[in-house]
Amino acid sequence: MQNIFKTLLFITISSISVIADSNISSEDSTATLEFSVVGDIMCHSTQFKFAEVAKDSFNFKPVYREIKKYLDNSDVVIGNLETVIEVDSLKYAGYPVFNTPKDFLEGLKYAGFDILSTANNHAFDIRERGVKSTIEHIKNYNLKNVGTHLSNSERDSVRIFEQNNIKFALLSYTYGVNLYKIPLGKEYLVNFINEELIKNDIKNHRDAGAELIIIFFHFGTEYAAEANRYQIDIVNKSISFGADIILGAHPHSLQPIEYFKTEDGNVDSGFVAYSLGNFISNQRWRYSDGGAILNFSIQKNNINNSVKITGVRYLPIWVYKGYTKNGAEYIILPSEIALQDSSKKYLSDEDLALMKECYFDTQMILESKSDKVKIDSIEKSNFRKLKKEYFANRYFIDRIPILKYDFRGQNVYKDTLEFIDVDLLYEFEISDYNQ
Repeated sequence: MQNIFKTLLFITISSISVIADSNISSEDSTATLEFSVVGDIMCHSTQFKFAEVAKDSFNFKPVYREIKKYLDNSDVVIGNLETVIEVDSLKYAGYPVFNTPKDFLEGLKYAGFDILSTANNHAFDIRERGVKSTIEHIKNYNLKNVGTHLSNSERDSVRIFEQNNIKFALLSYTYGVNLYKIPLGKEYLVNFINEELIKNDIKNHRDAGAELIIIFFHFGTEYAAEANRYQIDIVNKSISFGADIILGAHPHSLQPIEYFKTEDGNVDSGFVAYSLGNFISNQRWRYSDGGAILNFSIQKNNINNSVKITGVRYLPIWVYKGYTKNGAEYIILPSEIALQDSSKKYLSDEDLALMKECYFDTQMILESKSDKVKIDSIEKSNFRKLKKEYFANRYFIDRIPILKYDFRGQNVYKDTLEFIDVDLLYEFEISDYNQ
């Protein structure tokens, strides 16, 4: 009987959905795309030793078990893959020449990643073989990469991603590849920061229909808390060329987020995150043992095709390294748990103190240049997704009483609604569990 009810309900919803498509009002004709972006994704030798489950077999999934629930709430998840992936006949290795097991990508896929930026100073650690091996393994896990290429035609091709009816381009460039030199005629292997190249790439992708241009730069002074002159100059040039959003990695520490007025961009105001710090690594010192996941929402008006950034947030994170009931582990944790009564029995008082320090360091750095950047939480993220799904299906949900959702008694946060035009016919109650 229960299965029959579910079937009838599905048929009813499907029918009303078709009706909704033909009766949608201009006020509701918006599309929203939510991004989560992280900085340096590294694999030092201790990390793959901790993840080894048998000879040449590794399980990296547990690293992301606490943070996956946050990334799952986003439409697109991006990160900087700062390692070479499994070159045949070579031993696995960490710093200074990385060669990481391909199982590392399986962990990233499990965590929710979609696109990996691969233009960075370690991209050429094992020369051309390393670049090709990394790209091929990424493809095998059904992930995408930007910044390194297998051919000149691939490098020059225009690649536009589309999701939720929003078209975006993601371009990736690095300041260099350490002491290595790219062979003459094979510059396509790794994108270097070059003003003319960036200008042409932005124009070509814009002309091809990209409504949002995002650039991922690998640049800056390692472990610095502020952008240097080179970073600032390249960012300003990219803004003048038409970049909408600029992201950075390489310093292994966070640097401020700043808003800017776009020039030839498609949004009125954009922002730059000069460095997103580390996401996962074995760097255990202050400012590098944690960082943040950057989250931002893009809203498109499907009537006039205007695009705007409607919320920039960050989730502070900290990397635990130690022993749990499962053995030796690395675990990425939302560092807000250091401010609560932790239920993680494996966390020592020292761990909690370091996590709390990382939390406040993150807040101080990322909010230092703009009051528009807001701290986020997994709870807020869950609610944001719930609200987004409600509005997307509002037409038929409002017409089937059993599907109506009662928000009373739940945490409702104003900043989670900033990317939605408030429906004056539906009043959301501001409440809290603790009241």
